[in-house]
Amino acid sequence: MRIKFYLLPVFIFVLGVTQMHAQDLKELRVKPDSSISEQEKQKALNIKNINVPIPKLDLKVNYWKHWTKLGLNFNQAQFSESWQLGGLNSWALMGLFWHKSEFNRNNFNFTTEVDMKYGKLKNEDQMPRPNNDRLFWDNKLSYKLSKSWAIYTSITVETQFDNAYNYGRDKETGKDTITSVKSSFMSPGYFTESVGLEYKPNKEFSLRFGTGTARQTLILDQRIRPRSGQGYYDRYGEYLHPSDPNRGTGARYGVEEDKNFKNELAFQLTANLDKNIAKNINLKARYNLFADYLDLNDPSHRLDATFSSRITSLINVSLGGTMIYDNNMIGKVQWSESLALGILLNLPK
Repeated sequence: MRIKFYLLPVFIFVLGVTQMHAQDLKELRVKPDSSISEQEKQKALNIKNINVPIPKLDLKVNYWKHWTKLGLNFNQAQFSESWQLGGLNSWALMGLFWHKSEFNRNNFNFTTEVDMKYGKLKNEDQMPRPNNDRLFWDNKLSYKLSKSWAIYTSITVETQFDNAYNYGRDKETGKDTITSVKSSFMSPGYFTESVGLEYKPNKEFSLRFGTGTARQTLILDQRIRPRSGQGYYDRYGEYLHPSDPNRGTGARYGVEEDKNFKNELAFQLTANLDKNIAKNINLKARYNLFADYLDLNDPSHRLDATFSSRITSLINVSLGGTMIYDNNMIGKVQWSESLALGILLNLPK
């Protein structure tokens, strides 16, 4: 019992200390609407305006875009004199150049496109002759009326570079020889001016409706110019058909005898397609319908189409074809096809 009484002062002392600390903590508690310490008022910052010099970059907007293709195709076949299974020594070489420039600003668009091809074919015991020959230049100015429609005016030039001949065999030597000239540079040559509406839903396809179209056909080569019986005699000193002196060459490429120019007013429909149908495979096609208002039932047609595939950055394989129907030429469907492997340089890459 004495021990318990001895411990009593200790318990009283501990209880008093605890109570004292409790009172101190209450005094230190922060009321919700008060702060622990008053913040000192900060001095306002002194901000100075500094003029930073901005250099003049002299930037200009380029409204032009350009694309160019340069190509060279070659194929060759050679057989020994002892070869018995058939074959003919031959070689063929063709070069091509294509360029397109396009200007776009606001609703105006100007496009110029040049397509040039020339190739030579040489078979054994035959004279070299052109196997691909074309010069095409199209210029178009348009003003956009809506997202897909525009009014346009265009000028197109089309002809060939070299002479195309008819061939035969010399009676004495039996060798290949030239008998006559079929066509040459600007013989025929076509100049076409057109005004109308253009439908262009995207960058890959366009369709022109040339309601006001004029085309001039020229024959400047005197060897090809159509002549009447008397005109032929005046030129060559003899009649083309001695038994019928009045009979001449007849019209050529729609140009009448003793003339070298023909003008036509017509409706023209032109469709262009340039589409990547798969990776590294492109289809480029152009279709043109030309219907003379004096003879709408017999329009002329031309379709050019080329599939091209890039094997490497330079090696290219292409399959191209052309189909033509023009009653002023021959009145039959003409077509050509070519498969080529060669070098093709695209700029820009």
